[in-house]
Amino acid sequence: MLAGKNNEEKIWNYLKSAGLNDFGTAGLMGNLYAESGLIPNNVENLYEKRLGVTDASYTAAVDSGKYQFFATDKAGYGLAQWTYCSRKAELLDYAQCCRKSIGNLEMQLDFLMKELREDYKAVLAVLKTAGSVRAASDAVLLKFERPADQSEAAQARRAVFGQKYYDRYAAVKEGQTVKQTFKPRLTRPEAGNKYYITKGRGGYSDAIRGKPTDTLCDVLSNCVGYAYGRFNEIGGYGCCKYLRPVNAENFIQYATGLTVGQIPKLGACMVWRKGATLNGSDGAGHVAIVEKIISATEIVTSESGYGSTTPFWTKDRKKGNGNWGAGSAYMFLGFIYNPAVADGAVSDDAPPSGGGVTEGGSGGCKVGDIVTFTGERHYTSANSTVSKPCKPGKAKVTQVYQPLVSRHPYHLVAVSGGGSTVYGWVDAADIKTEAAVLAVGDQVTMDKAATVYGTTRKFSSWVYSTKLYVRAISGDRISVSTLKSGAITGNVDKKYLTKV
Repeated sequence: MLAGKNNEEKIWNYLKSAGLNDFGTAGLMGNLYAESGLIPNNVENLYEKRLGVTDASYTAAVDSGKYQFFATDKAGYGLAQWTYCSRKAELLDYAQCCRKSIGNLEMQLDFLMKELREDYKAVLAVLKTAGSVRAASDAVLLKFERPADQSEAAQARRAVFGQKYYDRYAAVKEGQTVKQTFKPRLTRPEAGNKYYITKGRGGYSDAIRGKPTDTLCDVLSNCVGYAYGRFNEIGGYGCCKYLRPVNAENFIQYATGLTVGQIPKLGACMVWRKGATLNGSDGAGHVAIVEKIISATEIVTSESGYGSTTPFWTKDRKKGNGNWGAGSAYMFLGFIYNPAVADGAVSDDAPPSGGGVTEGGSGGCKVGDIVTFTGERHYTSANSTVSKPCKPGKAKVTQVYQPLVSRHPYHLVAVSGGGSTVYGWVDAADIKTEAAVLAVGDQVTMDKAATVYGTTRKFSSWVYSTKLYVRAISGDRISVSTLKSGAITGNVDKKYLTKV
């Protein structure tokens, strides 16, 4: 049995026990992350569309024998995105001999080490003796994975991924427990996130569609669909493994194998009953996910709600009389603890320091600030569900009301000539604030809306999730790179960059 709270920790522990040193383990994991996101049933995105499958349905069809073309369909699959017919055939044979699912994590790790020991001995030797993450990562990229893009930029990118795992796990001294970091969700689920999309639209969720149905994530607006997806997203399972999309107040009844308690923990699902019964006749209840713990009696949750025109919000909840901020019609039942989050996990949500563009006004918008409004709706009050359409653009903050508590904590008024027509209360996630000037050498992240400077062409997808260095500045045009020196990744308007 694999040791660890999530895929990342399990893979690290397995590879270390297999004899890889810290650099080798991190370098290999960085490549696996680049290939599959460390999701063992991951099907190459291009082939999901071509074959009309999801990760789960493809895996089930291969396991059952209904799909006979696993070895020859050329679709990358699994942790290492095995693609070549001979290697996929061997993977399938190995899984069947082990009597395990083709998407089983432990089986794939065993097969990976079998390949390294038998067919890639030189790569394995490097992974056992490497003196740096980059050396190990390059060996895997160039001699084991061998993707189409083997450029210097690709090599650097994968080494960056590997360094993340080295920094997280390798510094732990013998006898110490690895401290897990928990990444809170404080902004709405992004387009294409399968945990918040129904199976009928290629997602992982078997929840009903939300009302009103969100165009990007169709389980929203609905507290059940959101909490069900978020609870499983935290574990990174590549499916909705835990809980069921029943009435919110019945979640605990379907928490098979999970622990329920009264003490808040990160990643836990909070459950409220509405009315006097659990049969839905007097209300369906409510669920939310714990994202931050301020104290034993104060937390921040992420939530949604059936019938709400706002598909996502965060809320500051205080224990009070034990009902955690819910109305008198509700009764708090308990926290369902998330098995993917270790006791003692720490929140990894420190706000960016310095300049650039800061997402979400909760980072420090104040009255008088000139901001960029990116949304398309404004509201009549800070907690209203009534909204009207408006245009994005420059605006001024005229009021701030209880950030992290209110649904729409910032009141904006459009600035003349700024293109916007906003005049009302807006979501924090729909605000970008201009901050300090960037300097050469600063590390930044890039907004997903960014395009190559002066064009409408997008960057490669990996750029948007990678820390970059500012290499040159010419007015609004910023040259960025994954490296402090050497090749430039591209040029981008400074408004799309956030200093980290």
